[in-house]
Amino acid sequence: MERENTELALSSLSLTPGRDKTGQPEKMQIQFCPGEITALLGPTGAGKSRFLGDIESLAAGDTPTGRTVLLNGVAPDEDTRFDLQGRLVAQLTQNMNFVLDMGVMDFLRAHALSREVADPEGAALRVFEAANELAGEPFYARTQLTQLSGGQSRALMIADTALLSWSPVLLIDEIENAGVDKRKALELLLASDKIIVMATHDPVLALAADRRLVFERGAVAAVLARTPAEDALLARLEAMERQWSDVRNALRVGADMSPWADGW
Repeated sequence: MERENTELALSSLSLTPGRDKTGQPEKMQIQFCPGEITALLGPTGAGKSRFLGDIESLAAGDTPTGRTVLLNGVAPDEDTRFDLQGRLVAQLTQNMNFVLDMGVMDFLRAHALSREVADPEGAALRVFEAANELAGEPFYARTQLTQLSGGQSRALMIADTALLSWSPVLLIDEIENAGVDKRKALELLLASDKIIVMATHDPVLALAADRRLVFERGAVAAVLARTPAEDALLARLEAMERQWSDVRNALRVGADMSPWADGW
């Protein structure tokens, strides 16, 4: 699929050290590269959302943390920063619902046409099919956007972001609460070769990331790369999660649960 983001080519994005909520300096600069997933971990209020906000706003030492965003190693000037805001970064949040009253495929065709891709109909269809792979409950090409559930809306936007958006940076806030197949969503997003930064409380998503940033008092306290031992733990947790999912789905359709009780 052709993309129009040649002007947004990004080999790295970095955040210079800032300061925590007490004014103490952070210890390290954080660099992100395309095709890499970074998970942000820490309790509520630890600074994950502020970190995402610094990236989204292309912070230039003018946010509460004092961090500065570097693009390919250089801080953008004011004109470049203004020009790129809203174009460099795409965001997926917990609460995403449409207010536009049009059919799903009509919306996707319009978006594909606006991106001037070579095959708008084919591009729209690929997004539609990918979204249905992610959604817990399938929807149809003629379904109105305003009739989609919260999970279906987020599935559609995840697929659209991965396959049609040219923004090279993707920020995700707690995708585990989005009502979608989170592992399939990550695989789809990772294949898009974007810089992916996600705040999460989910242990499976955290361990699936290439590395984890741990936050304390508004600052990055540790950077941890996934280890071989954690790969094994991730496989065990995913197997447990599949069991939970099978039980949940059986309950939803009113299945006899006695076999589960006997074999658990």
